[in-house]
Amino acid sequence: MRNDKYKIVYCTPALYSAGGTERVVSVKANYFTDVLGYDVTIIVTEGKNGNSFFPLSDKVKVINLGLNFEELWNTTFVKKVLLYLKKQRRYKKLLTKELLRIRPDITITTLRREINFINEIPDGSIKIGEQHLSRTNYRKIDSRFSKFYEISFFRWWKDRVVVSLKKLDRLVVLTSDAALEWPEISNITMIPDPLPIKVSKCSPLYAKRVITIGRYSYEKGYDLLLKVWSIVEKKCPDWQLDIFAMGDPTPYVKIMDELSIDKKRCHLNSSVVDVESEYINSSILVQPSRTEGFGLVLVEAMACGLPVISFDCENGPRSIITESENGFLIEPYDVDSFAERLVLLMNDNELRNKMGEKGLRKSQLYQIDSVGRQWKQLFDEIMQKNEV
Repeated sequence: MRNDKYKIVYCTPALYSAGGTERVVSVKANYFTDVLGYDVTIIVTEGKNGNSFFPLSDKVKVINLGLNFEELWNTTFVKKVLLYLKKQRRYKKLLTKELLRIRPDITITTLRREINFINEIPDGSIKIGEQHLSRTNYRKIDSRFSKFYEISFFRWWKDRVVVSLKKLDRLVVLTSDAALEWPEISNITMIPDPLPIKVSKCSPLYAKRVITIGRYSYEKGYDLLLKVWSIVEKKCPDWQLDIFAMGDPTPYVKIMDELSIDKKRCHLNSSVVDVESEYINSSILVQPSRTEGFGLVLVEAMACGLPVISFDCENGPRSIITESENGFLIEPYDVDSFAERLVLLMNDNELRNKMGEKGLRKSQLYQIDSVGRQWKQLFDEIMQKNEV
């Protein structure tokens, strides 16, 4: 029987930003090394150095290939395709070299650019894919601002990924709903994201402050949230809203102006490292997303004792929130109902505490020890099967 102190390689675009995937990869890598004793290497393609935005164990090795795919974002379609193909060839060559050198037992891909070729690399490792987005939001472009040939290309490109996913030894998704999105694939396991913060105390729910944490993007729905807030702020003039997000808030400043929102009580902040203190100094978490792969901020807020409100978008929120028990699920895009439920929570301290207590209990299911054991079980199972 082989030693079960596995050698694991993670392939993910970057660690330097405050994104959900970056946070989860960091938390799991730390657990795998510090608790399970695995040898973990993370291979990234972006960022000028290997620094992680989130804490990373000294035992975790980081290799930055420095390919800078991000420069494709602001180029024309033709140049983007040509540059992408060039970088992809380089990426395949460099990643193959590293995997043949490291010889990992298991290689985990977060299903970005390497999914197109990772099954072809003959390093002998088990290949596991980790899906953090819903299927409809995976390899998606905004059709509102795209030409017909761009849309056609990306549809073709999106369809190709199914072939690659079928070749993986296992595809890990975050929710049972997400598993149903891939009827063509039989090698699916469901493991939720782990709670990435260690909570030292809960919010007393006294602060008249609503909070949300995420990214300034269309998917996160902050335009919808501001419409909600334009209704709420008039009914609860002693409350404030704080948005903490990475990206450019400029478009949302314009929306605030259009809605005549009071900027003294609605703040567009940049991303924050110490999210726990922000939760503890708040009383309600709102998530207005149009789409979510999971909804990690919901779990974080619950762990800090906050009641939560979210649009019932695909996959994530409905797997975490039990309607009217630990939070509210709102029909997507129903701004008026969202505002109504938010006002209800603002005005009812007893309800906030009741929901917060139930959410705290629910958050225990997502502790890293619980999720980490599920990953260990998967690794043991798939390695033993491979030895037969």
